[in-house]
Amino acid sequence: MIKIIDKEIESSEILNREIASYPEYEGTVKEIIADVSQNGDAALYKYCERFDGAKLSSLIVSEEEFEEAFSLVDSDFIKILEKAKENIEFYHKHQLRQGFRIEKDNGIVLGQKITPIEKAGIYVPGGTASYPSTVLMNALPAKIAGVKRIVMTTPPLKGSGKIKPEILVAAKLCGVDTVIKCGGAQAIAALAYGTESVPKVDKIVGPGNIFVALAKKQVFGMVSIDMIAGPSEILVIADGTCDKVQVASDLLSQAEHDKLASAVLVTNSKALAYGVSQELEEQIERLERREIARASIDTNGKIIITDSIDKAVEIANRIAPEHLELCVENPFDYLDKIENAGSIFLGKYSPEPLGDYFAGPNHTLPTGGGARFSSALSVDDFVKKTQYMYYTDTALEKVAGDIATFARAEGLEAHAKAVETRFRNAKK
Repeated sequence: MIKIIDKEIESSEILNREIASYPEYEGTVKEIIADVSQNGDAALYKYCERFDGAKLSSLIVSEEEFEEAFSLVDSDFIKILEKAKENIEFYHKHQLRQGFRIEKDNGIVLGQKITPIEKAGIYVPGGTASYPSTVLMNALPAKIAGVKRIVMTTPPLKGSGKIKPEILVAAKLCGVDTVIKCGGAQAIAALAYGTESVPKVDKIVGPGNIFVALAKKQVFGMVSIDMIAGPSEILVIADGTCDKVQVASDLLSQAEHDKLASAVLVTNSKALAYGVSQELEEQIERLERREIARASIDTNGKIIITDSIDKAVEIANRIAPEHLELCVENPFDYLDKIENAGSIFLGKYSPEPLGDYFAGPNHTLPTGGGARFSSALSVDDFVKKTQYMYYTDTALEKVAGDIATFARAEGLEAHAKAVETRFRNAKK
């Protein structure tokens, strides 16, 4: 049964849901990373047989396997993937930025150049959490940014050694260069260190289970990562005009992801609150993933009753949810008041799955309150911003004394000399 909170929530545990530490797994992950870094492909084959029940002859997906995937996937679904791809590309192309160059007096030139990273690694979950949408959302921004090589890792289906065909179709449509049959912490290690089959990449993106999350955390510094993703979250702000069936459905759209997922309704209507609570009980029983949804709702589900929608917005900003639905009349009136959210869904006809699959904005979002300081995956994640500067001798001479004084104030004599020596030599 979902918890209904009709009081101030300052001390509610929902405000303290940062990504937890898992010491019982961290040692195992560390051992796997060390094994892969030292033994390369041999370690990957070993773990694939151990964890996926597949004895592979090659880690790399062949062209024949891609062709087979296209023959197995329904043509109508391929068309849907192509439509979603078009929408995602359209949105993310607007994120492209140009460098800049500033020319000041005395020949001073300052600027910033934008350069794509050379190689990106994408992790795509397998098994029960096998999502072609993850391929689209992670590969397309990298492609638009100009990444030269995209390497994708995903675990094979249990016992078969094959990748789910929808995943391969999505990868081919997005221009992924190499697909590796490998999952878990060992896949992250392979991307970070490189093996005989897996190129070492510059950045790793994509969601995964706790072993994947901990592995990304441990290899950070060797490579860049997008974020440490936690369980899925949705917060719905709804007024009394909303339909209880729709609101309950939206909450369950995230509750069915994971037993640890968080589904929260904040409303100024007691009637809606209790109506949604009852509706959740009825809808859960009709879900195929009812056991997962049941655990999520019972453990992390909450309905918070407030005095006003403005108060609901205030609560949402404190929670900083991954997904925030504004199911209210005139949602744009509240848009500027939302400060902390991964992605905002405005109005009663913008349910969260619209963003998961089709609209265009990215669905790889900060969780655990990370929306307070981080953003959705974007083209920016796949580029580097490099600054540059140019001074003429006249321009440098004008500020040489200031620079030298600043350097000596920090006790760095060589810094000061590096400026002063230019003009001492010129005078001789």
